[in-house]
Amino acid sequence: MSPRRNRQRGGAKPAERAAGDRYGLEQTAEWRGEEWVVRHVGGGGAAKHYRCPGCDQEIPPGVPHVVAWPQLGDVDDRRHWHKACWNARDRRSARLQRSRNAPRY
Repeated sequence: MSPRRNRQRGGAKPAERAAGDRYGLEQTAEWRGEEWVVRHVGGGGAAKHYRCPGCDQEIPPGVPHVVAWPQLGDVDDRRHWHKACWNARDRRSARLQRSRNAPRY
């Protein structure tokens, strides 16, 4: 019986990947008559707590999610969404009212 191979053959090695590939590819999507840049972030790239504008719930570190911002927007316009909330963005409001005591992240 031959020994089992644990390494994959071929393909780019992690050290050879470009820095832009770490967070995934950017795509564009149209929403509310505006072009948005959408980037899928894997669990390893999520290092902070974020607040999803679709459900107003916290996205803890290590959870894969989506980062979206207007194409003509600034860095401050980025919003971190759960993947399911981003897919249902037409059925959800991005302007939820928080209670007076709710934390703002």
